[in-house]
Amino acid sequence: MNNNPFVMQPMLESRPIREIAYEVLKHAIITAEIPAGERIVETDYAERLHISRTPLREALRKLERDGLVEYVQRRGVVVRAFTIDDVEEIYTIRNALEMLTLPSIIERVTEKDIASLHAKLDEMDALVAAEDIERLSPVTRAFHTQVTAISGKNRILRVIDSQDEYIRRFSAMAIRQESRLAEAHQEHHRIVDMIEQHDLQGLTELMRHHIETSKENCLKALMEQRKQQNLQD
Repeated sequence: MNNNPFVMQPMLESRPIREIAYEVLKHAIITAEIPAGERIVETDYAERLHISRTPLREALRKLERDGLVEYVQRRGVVVRAFTIDDVEEIYTIRNALEMLTLPSIIERVTEKDIASLHAKLDEMDALVAAEDIERLSPVTRAFHTQVTAISGKNRILRVIDSQDEYIRRFSAMAIRQESRLAEAHQEHHRIVDMIEQHDLQGLTELMRHHIETSKENCLKALMEQRKQQNLQD
């Protein structure tokens, strides 16, 4: 019996149903609402999504190209677990793209931007002090999104945005693994200080270190997760 509670309301949007189904399933897989190892039975999920099996199959083919599901002999479509290679690749993409935005951030930043970033830091300060990891993770991602948005590099920002669901999940994993939470948060303050001082070299070095450390913590969390799963098996 399938106990997965994943259920959707009827799709009423005007976009192609296959695209809506793809986005709904992608989000549910990345956020682990549909967990790794779950079988996606066409009849079951077509009913949950209130669609026919044809657009569902098209959505599943696209998810397979994304590496989020795979066809397993005698099991059908199964949700893939994120691998170390997945994490490495996604952080490499994020790192490269965010580095490209830094010169424009330094060039375009305004006093209003700085004030807004300081307000976000104040919010993060309170969450760090309370060790409220669940609420801190999305606010931290919002901070980084706010920083890169200053660049105005809309094409780059769209590609970053396409990876953001992955990064949100990985960020939550990294923060939970973070043994130097206060130090990591101080880096956020230093990022804003360097932007305010128009220090491109310092900002570049700090951002590269900040992202690399986040990746390392995510990998630690992923390996710990695999270890626990192996013990349970």
